[in-house]
Amino acid sequence: MFVSPDHAWKLVLAVVLCVAILVSAGARAPKRPVPGSELRSLVLSALILYAVGALASLKHRSVLATLIYAAGITVCAFAAWLSRGRGDDSGGPPGGDNPSDEQPPPGPEGEPYFDWPAFERDLQAYARDRERQPAALDG
Repeated sequence: MFVSPDHAWKLVLAVVLCVAILVSAGARAPKRPVPGSELRSLVLSALILYAVGALASLKHRSVLATLIYAAGITVCAFAAWLSRGRGDDSGGPPGGDNPSDEQPPPGPEGEPYFDWPAFERDLQAYARDRERQPAALDG
């Protein structure tokens, strides 16, 4: 079964775009983070490309629209890859603070121990501090 040249380039383009998306999701993240302003610029340029592609579609320029959409998808995949950049090699959030990794100190049997009475005291103090009187309604 042969594919006509009219459909072959579309098939090749689809494969290239799939590879770009998979690479952006699976490739090793960049070593340095990219500033948010640059990422926003890339996403804005991708959105502009999508808008130009939509305009080309409305003007019945399907080949041009397809190529412009493909450029927008590629820019978006590149921005997604850049957004995965890490500032350090620890893999955690910036500053090394990762509260989800904190474990309570072990109890006497080696099981994690959590001071529930202290937690409840702190929660009640927090609730007392947060209580507000309803605002008086001006009549």
